[in-house]
Amino acid sequence: MTSKRKRISRNEPKGGEVMDQPQIVEGAEKTCAVTKKKGDKSPVIVFAHGAGAPSSDWMVRWKDMLAKALNAVDVVTFDYPYFSGGKKRSPPKAEKLVDFHCDVVREAMAKYPGHPLVLAGKSMGSRVSCMVAGESGISASAIICLGYPLKGTNGTLRDDTLLQLTVPVMFVQGSKDGLCPLDKLETVMKKMKCLNAMHVIDGGDHSFKIGKKYLQSVGSNQEENENKAVEAVTTFVSSSLRES
Repeated sequence: MTSKRKRISRNEPKGGEVMDQPQIVEGAEKTCAVTKKKGDKSPVIVFAHGAGAPSSDWMVRWKDMLAKALNAVDVVTFDYPYFSGGKKRSPPKAEKLVDFHCDVVREAMAKYPGHPLVLAGKSMGSRVSCMVAGESGISASAIICLGYPLKGTNGTLRDDTLLQLTVPVMFVQGSKDGLCPLDKLETVMKKMKCLNAMHVIDGGDHSFKIGKKYLQSVGSNQEENENKAVEAVTTFVSSSLRES
């Protein structure tokens, strides 16, 4: 039986150095734009924030990149209730955010009927997005997980939701992300029922930030590495939309 998991895609530094994992997202280097067929509809993306930064520069930047790359009709962002009133409180367990998140998604689906739904999230938001994908009445065509927090605070793997997914999911992970050891995620991906792929930002932390020394050593920059990640996401999601 052929595995539904795609091989890992890694950034390749300039200078022709070959990384230890092959590139897998065909066409990722060519363009960020989605090639649309006649009759295709642009997706609506619901983009959930991480535990501590609902309106950060990071969220604004990635919202704009995803909107442009996927030719989205809209990228809906929102604040979870624990940020209400401008006061930051400790986030509750992810499971307690699902109902609110579902309401936001259903409003987006009602506003853009007939447009494919893509769920996206940063860190905690990606985990909740995966939970939402399995809820009644939510018909997502793809999920984009930006820095999935696989490892819990007590060191246990938070993989139950991933193993239940039936929606195609794309992971973008930093190679130095302490919340998601890549070998652990690779093992989980092999067990997943749905189509899945991962793009690794070499040298990137949980928010994909790459140290200056590493960038200098490979002759690259932050923007270039993030653009490659967006290209990989675009290729995967576009393929999923065509097949949905």
